[in-house]
Amino acid sequence: MMRVLVIALFMGILVSIGIVGCSPLEHQEIQQDSAHSQVDLTDTSEGDSQHPAPLLITTSMTSPLSRVDMTGFYDQVLIEAFRRAELPIRIAHLPTERSITNAELGITDGEFPRISGLESLYPNLIRVPVKIDDFEFVAFTWRNDIQIEDWDSCKPYNVAIVRGWKILEANLADVKSLVSVDNQQILFTLLAEHRKDMVIYSRFEGQEMIEALDLDSIRVLEPPLATREMFLYLNRKHLAVVPEIEEQLRSMKHDGTYDRILEETLGPYMEDATR
Repeated sequence: MMRVLVIALFMGILVSIGIVGCSPLEHQEIQQDSAHSQVDLTDTSEGDSQHPAPLLITTSMTSPLSRVDMTGFYDQVLIEAFRRAELPIRIAHLPTERSITNAELGITDGEFPRISGLESLYPNLIRVPVKIDDFEFVAFTWRNDIQIEDWDSCKPYNVAIVRGWKILEANLADVKSLVSVDNQQILFTLLAEHRKDMVIYSRFEGQEMIEALDLDSIRVLEPPLATREMFLYLNRKHLAVVPEIEEQLRSMKHDGTYDRILEETLGPYMEDATR
């Protein structure tokens, strides 16, 4: 009996910290993302002084901001910043909540992109002070009669979001109904099937989903509900790395590298947004 109790307690701890016990959908996402990006989350190789082991940075972002082949906008910015600091990195994709939780627990080395101020919720994470970019949170809808100006404008409607987006959870608590889903494909499928009045998501990723799913009836509602500076967070064990990455991000913005990456990866999407 004692052995059974010990095993049960141990499994309960693993579930509570998110190592086991994920839903079938989340488990499938982790397997797919890890396989596509060819990143082994269990790789604990330490490297040596001449060849340090890559830091494992995770994100829930999708194309065009982050891709499994690491050619997205965020990927290219961070790979270059760490390259200049002579620190190799690997980027893997996880569900939103799991991504930041693993970074907080030190299972992974960092997470991006997140708004400022999360240190109070995740005390083991240190924010790199230079923003990666300004992130637009916008509403998408199939309805022609909806006009919004701010968060309060969303109150009369049935809304869906991706689980784990803290700013959305905080500002949409009073809407008619709020559903949190595991990923953006489910999110936009709900919208396409008219099961929700609107979904709130990032502008560029939403545009990509509309094109990928051929959702001609879906439109973006203007203006954005919020525009926030977004940052990279590193686990506290990498505190010494933070000033170096901060310096390299500033250097990239000063010498034009950041703008070049922005144009190469997001140029077409920015043109679409201004039409």
